[in-house]
Amino acid sequence: MSDMSKETLQYVVGLSEPHVVEFGGQSYIDKNMTKLESEPLARPIEMSTLTSLVDYIKGHIDSMEGKMIIQVTDPGTVNLFSQLKSDRRREYLVEVNAKIPSFGFNQYSDRESFGIALQSKFISDDNTDKDLLLAFIGNVEDGTVANYGDDGVTQKATVRTGIASKADSKVPNPVKLMPYRTFIEVDQPISEFIFRMKSDRGVTCAIYEADGGAWVNEATDNIKEYLQSKLKGLDQFTIIS
Repeated sequence: MSDMSKETLQYVVGLSEPHVVEFGGQSYIDKNMTKLESEPLARPIEMSTLTSLVDYIKGHIDSMEGKMIIQVTDPGTVNLFSQLKSDRRREYLVEVNAKIPSFGFNQYSDRESFGIALQSKFISDDNTDKDLLLAFIGNVEDGTVANYGDDGVTQKATVRTGIASKADSKVPNPVKLMPYRTFIEVDQPISEFIFRMKSDRGVTCAIYEADGGAWVNEATDNIKEYLQSKLKGLDQFTIIS
């Protein structure tokens, strides 16, 4: 058969009407054997707060049959799914992504930028060292940061202690801080950080996470407890983390 004949045959076949073919308990279109979905699924709604998710559920905006699953995927993501349908698929109804201010953990920044970020992206609390850290970096003399000791962590710097007086002081370590790292509706976990400074063409600062990621479990537990409280009595919804 010539190439022209093959093209002609393919064109003629393409003109034929599609037919539904049953195979393995599923329905397909005989053209390219495209599977027919037994039930169309919704596209997920994107949200940014837990409050929006709770309002959506309690508002009975969309019909939801059977059990529903709320999955706390990580400190910044929550998803709403249906239970398995007859064709073993789930309906993905809502995706909630927290709007969390970014902060450059584990990297140095100049003292002014570090101080501004500390004030705007970390919560003030009596159980944290935020105010101590702000006071320290605000009084450090340029060019006086030095390492001492044998542990590779301890540092000292000259700080202003009055109008005309100065003194050498240890850089506070470790420090407890409460950065915004999860949804604003829940408590932000307090974590320990290693605070480091450099004195090279000005003072630069950095903090390194030192809790081994334990804050992630605390944050997801806080989200789960919040949703359980707000959706109390709605047994249709199972919350997992």
